Amino acid sequence: MLSYLLQADPAAAVQAIPAEAVQTAPIQQEMSYSLIDMAVKGGPLMIVLLALSIIAIYIFGKKLWMIRQASKIDKDFMMDIRDYIHDGKLKSAKTLCSKYDTPVARMVETGLERYGRPLSDIQSAVENVGNVEVARLEKGLPYLAMIAGGAPMIGFLGTVMGMVQAFFNMSQAGNNIDITLLSSGIYTAMITTVGGLIVGIIAYFGYNYLTSKVSNVVFQMESSTIEFMDLLDDPQEAPAKEDKEKDED
Repeated sequence: MLSYLLQADPAAAVQAIPAEAVQTAPIQQEMSYSLIDMAVKGGPLMIVLLALSIIAIYIFGKKLWMIRQASKIDKDFMMDIRDYIHDGKLKSAKTLCSKYDTPVARMVETGLERYGRPLSDIQSAVENVGNVEVARLEKGLPYLAMIAGGAPMIGFLGTVMGMVQAFFNMSQAGNNIDITLLSSGIYTAMITTVGGLIVGIIAYFGYNYLTSKVSNVVFQMESSTIEFMDLLDDPQEAPAKEDKEKDED
């Protein structure tokens, strides 16, 4: 039986292969489009979505770097400020604050510049600086939220335009209606929808991630403000203040 199979005609074996198996390879090659080809078929709205994706990535990267820089501060920073104030070395405390380019350092430095005034005035000045710092960190985030909500709508607009184009082509074809007239419009519509959803999802998650990071920085600022005000309100700091006044006289 084995020798019979080996002596069989190879051409007959090839002919025995089903025609469906031979046709699968060209079909798979036709469907293997690259992302660029798919974007081109999406129409001019894909250019708008590409621009929005670039803007979203730029805003996300810039704000993430700013937030990370704002949260970088020595864990012993407030302890050093406490020691300087207790020793009456306000100039050294201000110099320490100037070494850190962070919201907490700028808030403490503002409070030190008003050292000796009523606590209510110092707290108001520190809170004003804190509000400015929070606004600086949140600047640009509304644009990211706008992209998160607008990109899917632009994709849906491309879907509607593709469907309109498909039915328009069918109406112009008259009795010679071809399924390709409808399928090409639907293909364009689906590509813009996918592109809009991808850009919107990326911007949405990026916005929420940055918002959570800003909240952490705000919590750090608030805790540092409370600690600094408690430090100024500590009765043990009164001798340091009297020594400073004597030195000035």
